[in-house]
Amino acid sequence: MGSSIQYLDNKLGNSANGVRQPVASLPSRIQWMFYRLSLIANDIALSLIAFSLAGWIRFNVPLAVFNLGANPTIPQLPVIVFGFIPLWLLIYATHGLYQKNALLGGTQEYSNVFQATSMGMLAIVIFSFIQPSFNPARGWVLLAWIFASCFVIIGRFLLRRVVYFLRRHGYFLSPALIIGNNAEALSLAEQLLLWHTSGLAVRGFVMTSLENGGVVESDLPVLGGFEHLDDLVERLHIGELILATSALSQEQILSIFKRYGVSPNVNMRLSSGLFEVITTGLELKEVASVPLLRINQARLTGTDWLVKSVLDVSLAVIAIVISLPLMAAIALAIRLDSPGSVIYRRRVMGLNGVQYDAYKFRTMHSNGDEILAACPEMQSLLEQSHKLRDDPRVTRVGAFLRKHSLDELPQFFNVLRREMSVVGPRMITSDELARYEQWDINLLTVPPGITGLWQVSGRSDLSYGERVQLDMRYIRNWSIWLDFHVLMRTIFVVIRGEGAY
Repeated sequence: MGSSIQYLDNKLGNSANGVRQPVASLPSRIQWMFYRLSLIANDIALSLIAFSLAGWIRFNVPLAVFNLGANPTIPQLPVIVFGFIPLWLLIYATHGLYQKNALLGGTQEYSNVFQATSMGMLAIVIFSFIQPSFNPARGWVLLAWIFASCFVIIGRFLLRRVVYFLRRHGYFLSPALIIGNNAEALSLAEQLLLWHTSGLAVRGFVMTSLENGGVVESDLPVLGGFEHLDDLVERLHIGELILATSALSQEQILSIFKRYGVSPNVNMRLSSGLFEVITTGLELKEVASVPLLRINQARLTGTDWLVKSVLDVSLAVIAIVISLPLMAAIALAIRLDSPGSVIYRRRVMGLNGVQYDAYKFRTMHSNGDEILAACPEMQSLLEQSHKLRDDPRVTRVGAFLRKHSLDELPQFFNVLRREMSVVGPRMITSDELARYEQWDINLLTVPPGITGLWQVSGRSDLSYGERVQLDMRYIRNWSIWLDFHVLMRTIFVVIRGEGAY
């Protein structure tokens, strides 16, 4: 593989920190041709396996749901191979499942597979009505639909993992330039460099005004000014132009569009102009033939929301059932250690700014305010960081609970009430919201979590600004795999008890 990788020279391919972005020399169209052929082979093979497995189960497993007294059949292999499979591929193609811009981009591809498979099975059912001699077993139709959907989705999921691996080695990458040199351009660059599976090999920035060139501070180089764009596109074989629209005038955007808007070799992408402020999703919709952007109120919608909700409820139920004896023991220990209630209710901000009471085991003395008032220097430090390493208000039992995050066990009941998520940004009070500055509205687009990136990246040892940035990184980059990653790291962090006080 090494011989097929080409690097740019030091000025264009490296930053001051030595960042290099390799791109395979194998033409992009050849790479995508192989991937499309792999998808077609995947869809054919797994659909055939699904049809065969459905037939075997229908006639060899005596389930009560099958009408065993009837005499239905299943389609013969030639009918499937020369009839159903071509129809299958045609329906998949009409759903965009072999188009480059519809692949490798989130869960929408899997949703399209399910819809296309459902259309294919519907076509088989309609054909059975038109041709009475064709009488497929209903159990076979149902099983074939379920198996084909699941198998094809799993196959495409695995193929996507292969592509993500290859992207780390220079394949399936498109060289890109960011047009702009302001805060939005910098945020775009940081996000694209962070997201290794994006398929974009960002080469650097193009300044839109020379006098503001110093604004951009990034691992990526500033390659030149707006007047150098054509030369950079040609020399670097650029396939993607990403316009930070807040850094360009309307005349500059129009100029770029005239040159590259309909180019077969260069894709032109425009940011919303709000990327460095808004982490929630944007929806483009035409109203009276006018394309308008709508800001989603919640970061997670549709399939993403459903998957996360199922994960939250499942984990909460399991955690509560398993930890009930432990929670009873903790409640008794708190009672014996210091006077006061067992459960502490903290009023915090939830999804879309709705306030709720977050449950925690009490870890402080009931007269904590009086204790803190006697230590003015600690009170001042608390106002700055909202955390104290040696907090005099914390009880003996409370210190142990905090170290291993056991004080947060009651929050699983908040998860069942759909006020919180197992994984999410840290919960904050209304007073803290102002400290998030332009990010405040974004924090409220997802429910707060019992654990999150900041908890597994240093916990209380992090500065407040670092916690804010980790919360924003989580919200912007959410995926179910990120949640699993955080959960796995949480287990080790809690056991070690590092950074908690």
